Amino acid sequence: MLGPPRRVEMWLGVAAMLALGTAAGAQDTAGAPAAPASAKPAEYIGSEMCAACHEDISKAFAKNPHHAVETDKKRGFETRACESCHGPGSKHMDSMSAADIRNPPSMKPAEADRLCLTCHLNQPAHAGRINASHARNQVSCVACHSIHKNGPNGLVPRKPAEVNAQCAGCHADVWASFQRPYKHRLPEGAMSCVDCHNPHGNSTARTVQAAIGNEPGCIRCHGDKRGPFTFEHPPVRLEGCTACHMPHGSANPRMLTRAEVRLVCLECHSNLPSTAPPANGTLGTVPPAFHNLNDPRFRNCDLCHQKVHGSYASRDFLK
Repeated sequence: MLGPPRRVEMWLGVAAMLALGTAAGAQDTAGAPAAPASAKPAEYIGSEMCAACHEDISKAFAKNPHHAVETDKKRGFETRACESCHGPGSKHMDSMSAADIRNPPSMKPAEADRLCLTCHLNQPAHAGRINASHARNQVSCVACHSIHKNGPNGLVPRKPAEVNAQCAGCHADVWASFQRPYKHRLPEGAMSCVDCHNPHGNSTARTVQAAIGNEPGCIRCHGDKRGPFTFEHPPVRLEGCTACHMPHGSANPRMLTRAEVRLVCLECHSNLPSTAPPANGTLGTVPPAFHNLNDPRFRNCDLCHQKVHGSYASRDFLK
């Protein structure tokens, strides 16, 4: 058993060791880098703070249709229109780094579309956007729509010449078709691509605009070809105008797919084998004997069959 002096010396040694350990720990803590604070989510700062640096964009945006988001309480972004698309901006304001803010043109097309469709999903003009060819081909909304710079002119060009120029930026091969001698008058600025096509997509092939229900958009101008006719020409009803015509432009009169009228007709009315020819003996079989195609009189079928789009009086489209 230790005596009192010996016991006192032992406790003093233990106390000294604890004091040294505490001091060393304090020095290590002071010398080590501070632990990173918990990641704080970005916060909304308001459009006025954005305008302090982006003054030119802010002035243009004030004349933009999307500026309604800035003043409309129903949308949930009153005084924060910038951040409705770009996300909370507090981190970007502190760091001034583009990595700390959301920039739709730099996002993947599907992500940018999802952002736009947050507001525009249930609008009739954009009903087919998700299934449209533009979406499937990774063309985002902001590839055509300029959110900031157009000001009072809207988010997209409106004049026919400007619309055509924008579409031709990607569809150069289609625009070349309009340089042919027979075409719709797009180069002259009398029409635009969106007169016939819905760039947001719809339920028809090639995003063609529909008219009067689900009728082809062509009949908005060519209403006399609509019908319904007593005697229908099946290709018109089943295949549409493009069965015989090249709508973007053709080297052939009337924008036909072939250089001669008879060649267009013979694509269907030709000497094709048929086990059960129809009652009139014309579709897919040899034409009647007096139609000798070596004779120039019979080379222009529409000289006699004038109502090729459909007739109210003649089964053979003679009148």
